[in-house]
Amino acid sequence: QVQLVQSGGGLVQPGGSLRLSCTASGSIVDIVTMGWYRQAPGQERASVALLILPETTQYEASVQGRFTVSRDNAKNTVYLQMNELKPEDTAVYYCKIRAIDMDYWGNGTLVTVSS
Repeated sequence: QVQLVQSGGGLVQPGGSLRLSCTASGSIVDIVTMGWYRQAPGQERASVALLILPETTQYEASVQGRFTVSRDNAKNTVYLQMNELKPEDTAVYYCKIRAIDMDYWGNGTLVTVSS
């Protein structure tokens, strides 16, 4: 079964940047959306950025203009570029690929924004 492997999280100061990556271990056909979610302590998992294939993007209001979701088909990878990070962006971030018949989730990566 295809797995999504995430990388790129860590500790960053407010105002800094991070790029998260999510790579599929194999080919996924009939992809509908590729996206990123986050879950902060005590909160439910929520959508942050969504790429509706081929090129339509949607962002949660608080990250609009700071986060960018993109993909590299050749590398089976989806990215989340996060700029101007704020302490309230601290959370575990998960990638998700939705195909016609199945959803695939990444294992999660912690992003901590703190001075």
